[in-house]
Amino acid sequence: MFDSLKDVFHRRELFRRGGLLSAAPAFLSAPRRASAAAPATAGKLQLGPDIYKSIGVRPLINCRGTLTVISGSLELPEVRAAVDAAGQHHVVLDELMESAARRLAEITGAEWALMAAGCAAGMAHTTAACVTGGNPDLHVRIPDLTGFAKDEVVIPKASRNEYDQAIRSVGVRIIEVGDAAEYEAALGPKVAMVYIMTGPRMETGPLTYDQVYGIAKKKNIPVFTDAAAEMLTVPNAYLQRGSTFVGYSGGKCLRGPQCSGLVLGRKDLLQAAWVSSAPHHGHGRAMKIGKEEIVGLVAAVEMWVQRDHKKEDEMWTGWMQTIADRVTKVDGVTASVRQPRGINNHSPGLSINWDPARLGITGEEVSNILWTTEPRIALNAGGRGNSGQTGISITAYMMMAEDVKTVADRVYAILSAKRPEWKPETPKTPAGDLTGRWDVQIQFAAGASEHVLYVKQQGNQLVGTHQGDFTARDFTGAISGDDVRISSNIGEVHGAALSYRFTGKLTGDSMSGDLDMGEYLGAKWTAKRHGFGRGGAG
Repeated sequence: MFDSLKDVFHRRELFRRGGLLSAAPAFLSAPRRASAAAPATAGKLQLGPDIYKSIGVRPLINCRGTLTVISGSLELPEVRAAVDAAGQHHVVLDELMESAARRLAEITGAEWALMAAGCAAGMAHTTAACVTGGNPDLHVRIPDLTGFAKDEVVIPKASRNEYDQAIRSVGVRIIEVGDAAEYEAALGPKVAMVYIMTGPRMETGPLTYDQVYGIAKKKNIPVFTDAAAEMLTVPNAYLQRGSTFVGYSGGKCLRGPQCSGLVLGRKDLLQAAWVSSAPHHGHGRAMKIGKEEIVGLVAAVEMWVQRDHKKEDEMWTGWMQTIADRVTKVDGVTASVRQPRGINNHSPGLSINWDPARLGITGEEVSNILWTTEPRIALNAGGRGNSGQTGISITAYMMMAEDVKTVADRVYAILSAKRPEWKPETPKTPAGDLTGRWDVQIQFAAGASEHVLYVKQQGNQLVGTHQGDFTARDFTGAISGDDVRISSNIGEVHGAALSYRFTGKLTGDSMSGDLDMGEYLGAKWTAKRHGFGRGGAG
């Protein structure tokens, strides 16, 4: 299929994951990676290799993997050619989806396929199909499911994650279950679907794949298996094992269009899922997929079954060894090549470690330098727990061949540079005692909110509770002089994760500074010590 397309583009080499660092200041966690200053103005868009630089955006060398926040994967040349060709014609999208689904079913051995604007969109459309069965009288009422025969989705506790927001967006009630007994009892007549995310816990329990699939089959309830970041298996392992659907990201391992997702499985429900998707109106209209993404995803799957995955692993492993050989020429630096385990985020990697006291620099600092200078390189900082070692980590499979020497040379140059004797930062005497209640005002991008911090101070250490708009969570922090840092987070246990990191200055009975909210960017905050008995903040 692609022989005529391979010449359309110059073919480059086909394939270009803690905690507090032991070397970080003892009283604080290491600061979050700084961002290089963005240009004050954007220039005129210029096509070509500097397209991003022309409008003031710094591209990067991706040594972290297929994270959406750093734009996932790079499309294969064949995918780019297919997208370009698809964009030069008009088609009827219903006809295109039907034909593309048939072709993907032929390639993968699945009964049918759905292409969507990402795996999460596919989850939403499939949930809608299980709730409505393709009935437009029901579909147009989503997310108000009042009167619907089926309005529940069962999710094992181990599978709750931020992405199940896509399922909740349909308006269903989520029922969490812990083990097989709870699971079977939960599968009542109003359950439209079961959702699970792949991972080792689904093999070991307390609720396993086979239990999920087997019990659901007895009750004729469909199961959606989320394998977004995994390698596509043909024939599909999850469908063979008993899942009704399996979902993948098109813009990760497949290296298809970034805004695409693939769902394989039961034909009638996936056809109903397409009814719930754009171009049709209703809930799914907001998740539009175009002809270019559909054709590009077909091209990516066509290429997936042609690619030599063993050879790719060997190539990526070689790249990691090349970098390891270079950086270990620095006295005191060790490096170990990691081989992938399983099919999730499948890639060789490299762990580089050293004693920060010996080299005068931490892994977090190395990562920050690489992020803020040119060429910009994205990798992970880490270390060996309580061993006193610090380090960085590289993931291979989103790198390009020409990146290998660049990364090796840059890391070598930083680690081999002469530095003053390194000494861990010592906390200063606190400028005050923060123990008590603090009333916090947060100014978001386009709104404000009032939170509360209940603080207990012991020396330089801070612990307590952060009461947000709806949820309370524990926090940890520190004070050194008048510098204050407080961090709280909510894990994915109920399908949403929040991370708040307050940094600022203490002035008497007031504090103020910046708030880092991770993927939700930043905000400003002020706090005042609560005036008990005075009817408000002091």
